[in-house]
Amino acid sequence: MADTGNTATIVFGTSGFTANYTRIGSTSQERESLEVTTIATTGEKLYQPNDLIEPGEFSCEFHWDQSASTFPPISAVAETITVTYPLKAGESTAATLAGTGYLKSSSGPDLVNGEIMSGEFTVQWDGTTGPSYTAGAA
Repeated sequence: MADTGNTATIVFGTSGFTANYTRIGSTSQERESLEVTTIATTGEKLYQPNDLIEPGEFSCEFHWDQSASTFPPISAVAETITVTYPLKAGESTAATLAGTGYLKSSSGPDLVNGEIMSGEFTVQWDGTTGPSYTAGAA
């Protein structure tokens, strides 16, 4: 059965950045297609998968707290980042997505009447370690 994202977390292993998140986006990975068509090919072009995969990136939104002593670690070196999924009914260990990465971009809040201030950042997985998905377990 599908669940919502409620209780999901993200942890930055070195910088320790924390926030009240409203969205932890999904990681999108890509594998380039290499064209192997020759002049003898008829019909459709031919392709094969590239050897390497782009490790991907994802974005997070959070409530901006101007009194906080730490802000998104845009100048930090790559660190271990772990996204923990909500614990599913019957599980004792939640699923995780973990790897090394860094902040590729970070933006502060728009200041508008009647709207909660929020910030956003984008994590770039660096491909050195993962990202690797570990399924939840009973």
